[in-house]
Parts: sequence; C-alpha cells; structure tokens
Amino acid sequence: MRIIEIPMLALQRLFGVHKLAWVFLLPNLLLFAFFAFLPIFLNVFYATSGGDNILLDDRPYVGAQNFNNLVDCSNYLDPNTCREDKFWRAIWNTLWFVTLQVGIMVGFSLLTAIILNRDIRARGFFRSVFFFPVLLSPVVVALIWKWVLQREGILNAFLDSTGIGGINWLVDAEWAFAWTVFLTVWAHMGFYTLILLAGLQAIPRDVYEAATMDRASPWRVFRKITLPLLAPTMLVVLILALIRGVQTFDEVYAFTGGGPGTATTFIIQYIYEEGFAGAPRVWGMAAAASILVAVVLVILTLIQLWVNRRNVDG
Repeated sequence: MRIIEIPMLALQRLFGVHKLAWVFLLPNLLLFAFFAFLPIFLNVFYATSGGDNILLDDRPYVGAQNFNNLVDCSNYLDPNTCREDKFWRAIWNTLWFVTLQVGIMVGFSLLTAIILNRDIRARGFFRSVFFFPVLLSPVVVALIWKWVLQREGILNAFLDSTGIGGINWLVDAEWAFAWTVFLTVWAHMGFYTLILLAGLQAIPRDVYEAATMDRASPWRVFRKITLPLLAPTMLVVLILALIRGVQTFDEVYAFTGGGPGTATTFIIQYIYEEGFAGAPRVWGMAAAASILVAVVLVILTLIQLWVNRRNVDG
C-alpha cells in the first residue's frame, strides 16, 4: 500500500483533491468512449457514405442519399410504391407487432401481477413459474416453440389425434405473425409482471383498508386507487416494452427467419440482413436505418422523461 500511496500523493498534488475523482473515472470513461461513442461516429460515417466496401478509405461520401433512398415513397401506406419496399414492409410489420405485443403484454402482466399480489396458496411458486421464461435464452425459447408448432410438431399431433387436422402454423403468414406475438409475450411477460408486482407492493396497505371500511367495490378500488398509484410504474413498463418491441430480433429470427415471405420481418432484421447477411452488403443503408431506429428510441425515452417530470411536478 505504501507503493501505491506514492503515485496517488503525486496525483493529488498535481490535480488537487476535488479533481482526483476524475483519475479514477478515466479508465471507465475511455472504455465507454471506445465502445459507445466510437461506434456511433462510425455508424454516422457509414450512413453518409456509399459502396459495399467496409474500409473507410474506400467508401465515397454520399451525404443524405441513403436516407433519401429509405424514405423515397409515392405512398407510405403501400410498400410496393417505395424504393426500399422491404424497409417499409419491416416498418409496418414492426408497428403492428409493437402495437399488439405491447398492448397484450402490458395487459396480461398487470392482470398477473394483481393475482400474484393476492394472498393465494403457493404464491412464491407461481411467481417463479411466470418469471422462468425470462431466464431462458431467446434462441432456446424460439426453438422450443418452433418444435411445438412445426408441421410434425406436438400441437399438430394433438390436433390430428382429435380429428381436427394439423395446420401449417409457420407457413401461413397470418398465423406466423400471431404466433410471433404470442411467443414474445410468453417470453418477456414475467419481467414486466415482476416490475408491476413491485409497484403494487409499494402501495400503502392502509389505503386499501380505508376503501374496505368505506365499502368500495373491487372495481372502484382498482380504478380509483390501484391504477392512479401504479401509473408511474405502468409508464416505465410501457416505455420499456415499447423499446424492447422495436428491438425485437433474436426470437423472431430463430423462430420464423422473417417468413413466410416478409410477414415477420421487422426493422432490426432488415438492418441485419442489409449490413451482414445480404449480398452485396449495403453498409450505408443498414447504418441509415439503424440511425432512424435510434431516433425513434430516443424520442420514446424523452417522452418517458417528460411524463415522469410532469408527474413529479404535479
């Protein structure tokens, strides 16, 4: 320790006591800059350059051309009229997916949290059961359900035994999309249930006792007490679910590969295929699309901060 004390005293005399903290923070700041800020700058460079070369010196500057190609549409509601039709199919698929998945997941998470917050038998066991899928690898979750839903899978075997007949769940576009929503809800619902359960347990019990003494109905207690006091936690869950929904990739890619056709191709898969799996690899388009996604996520985060600030000030 004496050996360490010598350079530390020298640094203290050089920078002063109040600035000495930056000496300890410097290694972490350098790592953060290298692994966070540097990739952002590189992504902006790729988004404003063209060609299929990965080396920076071999990529000509094209300005906003990649962004213009992405938003070049005659009718944004019809991807067939867009220059990058696959990009807009991924956009619309993502919007539909996030709307359905977040709505269903938040609703079921709230219902599950309310049930698990009650004094029921084996409450700890059921809490662990609902949280268990969160612990599984997304690829493992996708492969399990793919095994269940494939043409010769368990579900079709059961339907065949009852005389109903099997269904090509992952070949039909509508069924594949529906099962994708179900899969992601099943895999992540436990995480949001845990957050909502913590929010419910933070509500003072004497509030419910007062409502019981006033003979308020369960629905009135839920609408007038539980929901208002749980609103900040609900907001956090909603924003986290929205961000996670937009970023969905691994489960769906392992589950359907984006098919059939482009029925389950979402925006992150489009970025991956353009930049890493396609031939040629269009680095500029992938980078431009990722920046647009980042802008959307930043906007969602700012909305969360703004609403939280209004709740605190109010």
